[in-house]
Parts: sequence; C-alpha cells; structure tokens
Amino acid sequence: MKNEMIIVIEDNDTMRLGIVESLRREGYKVLAFENGSQALKEFQIKPASLAIVDLKMEPMNGIQVLEKIKQQNPATEVLMISAYGTVEDAVKAMKLGAADFLTKPFSPDELRIRVKKIFEKIQNEKRIQELIEQNRLLSDEVFSEYSEIIGNSLQIKKVFTLIEQVSNTDSTVLIQGESGTGKELVARAIHRRSKRAEKPFIKINCGALNENLLESELFGHEKGAFTGAIKQKKGRFELANFGTLFLDEVGDISLAMQIKLLRVLQEGEFERVGGEVTLKTNVRIIAATNRDLQKMIREEKFREDLYYRLSIIPISIPPLRERKEDIPLLVDYFLKKQMRNRQQKIKKIDNEGMRLLIDYHWPGNIRELENLIERLTVISTGEKIESSLIAGHLYQGLSVSTNYENLPLEKAVESLEQNLIVSALKKTGGVKSKAAKLLGIPNSVLYYKMEKYGL
Repeated sequence: MKNEMIIVIEDNDTMRLGIVESLRREGYKVLAFENGSQALKEFQIKPASLAIVDLKMEPMNGIQVLEKIKQQNPATEVLMISAYGTVEDAVKAMKLGAADFLTKPFSPDELRIRVKKIFEKIQNEKRIQELIEQNRLLSDEVFSEYSEIIGNSLQIKKVFTLIEQVSNTDSTVLIQGESGTGKELVARAIHRRSKRAEKPFIKINCGALNENLLESELFGHEKGAFTGAIKQKKGRFELANFGTLFLDEVGDISLAMQIKLLRVLQEGEFERVGGEVTLKTNVRIIAATNRDLQKMIREEKFREDLYYRLSIIPISIPPLRERKEDIPLLVDYFLKKQMRNRQQKIKKIDNEGMRLLIDYHWPGNIRELENLIERLTVISTGEKIESSLIAGHLYQGLSVSTNYENLPLEKAVESLEQNLIVSALKKTGGVKSKAAKLLGIPNSVLYYKMEKYGL
C-alpha cells in the first residue's frame, strides 16, 4: 500500500512538514496543502486513498473539508487531527465518515501506526469487495449452468432425481455420457446443491494435458521441481480443498497418473511435484467421461480399482436422440438466449423446421443444437427461421465417399446408396417424405436406411 496517495491538509507549516516527512520516509506518496480549498481543487484531479485533515482551519474547517471529500469520492478515508480535540468533535467526524481521530501532539510512530491501520482497512475492504464480486460471478455462473439443464422427458427427470439424491452426500460421482450432453452442467448442479456450495468448484480437463502437466496441475509443484518452475504452485487438490474437484475426461489419463490419483482418493493425501511434505486434502470428487471405462478395463487401459473408487454413484446422461421430446424446449431456450444477447426480437421456427430438428440424429448432442441455433439466428434475415435454411445447415456436412474402385461390391453398393440418400435429402431441404418419393422408395425404407447409415 506504500504506493497509495495521501493528501495532508494542515495550516500549521511546522506540523504539515513534519507529517509529510514522516510519511515519505515510510515510502508513501504525499501531497500537502495549507487549506481545504487548495486541496479540494487538486483532489478533483488526483483522488487520494487517504486524507489527513486538521480540524481547526480557515476559511473552511476540517468538518467541511471532510464532507466535501466524501461527496467527491466516498472511498477516500479521512484521518482527522486536532489540538483541540473533544469527544463531540470526534463523534461528529466519525458520523460523517472519518476513519480515525488523532489528537495533537502525536509522535511520528503513532501517526505511522494509525496510517498503517487505515491502509490495512482499505486493503481488507477491497479484498472483501473482490470476494463478493467473485462469489457473485461464481453464483451467477453456477446458476446459469444449472438452469441450462433443460428437459421434461423421463430420461432427464431420472437425472434430476439422482442430482437431488447425491448432492448432500460426499460420495464420489462418475458422470458418463457422449460429448455435448451436459456432463459439466450436472457436476455444477450437484455442487450447487451440496453442503460444499459456498466452497470452490474447481475443474480440470484431464484429456487436454500431457502426463507431466496434468500431475503439476493436480498436485502443484515446488520451486525448481523442473525447468520453468520458478516458484511454488498450488495444485487443483489444494485449491479445491473443502469444495468440489471436477475431473473432466478422466478416461484419458495415463496408467501412471491413475495410480497417483487412486492414492489421493484412498488416503486423502499427496505431495507436490518435487516436494517432500505430505499434504492433506478434503475434496469431493466428481469425474466425467465419454469413454466406455469398463471396455477400457478389459483392454487394460484403465485400472479397475480406480473405476470402483470413482463410480460409487454413477450417473448416465442420455444423448439428445434418446430424449427428442426435449428438443422443442431446448430450441426455445437457446432462441431466447441468443436473442437476449443480441437484444433483438425472438425469432420463430415453424412446425416443419421443428420437425426437422426433432428428426435429426444430433451426433454432437446439445452442444451441436446450441451452436446450430446460434448460427441460424445470425444468418437468418427475417423474424422466422425457414425450414429450408435449417435443412441446409443440418445436412450440409454430410458427405460420402464416391471412390468405389477399390471397394468390395457390397461396400460399394452401400456407399452409392448413402450418396443417393444424402443427395435426395439436400434437394428436398431435408423433408424425408419428399426425399423418399424422389428416390422411389417407401418412407419406412428411407427411415430404416438413414438409421442404418447413421444419417
């Protein structure tokens, strides 16, 4: 705090110079004035963190200066000083917002102590405001994330029930589901409803880091532990202490890291990389993966004992194609979200467009749906998003090999068949009944073949 600005307003030259000298020796930046009028003019240009104001001055007394300072910048703290201090003066100054009241004569040490305490107060208040803001942002983020678990289908209601059941326990949860199904949203919802809700929710994508970086991120490291370790760093287990640690893509970690993770889960302790001190941790683990961990166990790519440690409470998130009745709700939510962000009137999707969205297989799940809605709201020009526009963007990525030369007859026929179906869908804007008519086959045959080829 020594770089903070202090203004001193004192009409006695000797006293003013003494105060300035004492504070500058401590490293503070100080501006001094002999009356309030001069100080307030400068204060408008250069606000200070602290003002030291004499009570008895002319033509403007210290109480008047205090009031003006608080009007111009309520955050500035004021230390009142006076040789004629009374309890009444001190009470009045405090009521008007003074941080402290110091009676003359006072020693340089006493002045420095009072100033130091005021700056500690300023620092603490700033920190409190930062924490309040961080908590607000975190609460907003968590609430927003939880609110995005949209659905009324039986499958998603089962997930809601599990969230309610597991939230108030400390049991480890394993969330399994395809990419884009909302595994992190479920993890955040569990944390928000748990007794750890006021503590940190820390996440890490285990698949995004190599083994060495992942170990450092999880457990931290000591200064000099490896090239580039210029200072000690706390890991996610320390940062999440008494809160929740979300291990995303846990199926991607190496066997060596699986052993280290298993130890923390079993014993609740670990060492930083390059460290010798054993640290304790109290975190709730929620893990997530889009991989088949039981298959990985059979292939000896994932430890069976770690799997059982992680999957005390398993939660399976259904893919969007298995909860299609939720698509209209999700579309409505994402449309409103996009239009709210752009401060525009909400666009509509007609029945034919909604049917296309419901019939689509959604390999990218909810994330793909949200991305499509954002794209459609940007490129559509009218109040209604046309079904032809939706079809064009749903099927524009479909392509099948046309190189039949080196394929066995059966595979070549299948490839040609897929090409013809994709071409028909594009020509008819994704309307399957028209595509079937164009191909000269019954609707049921087209549906069967689209499902067969994953179209």
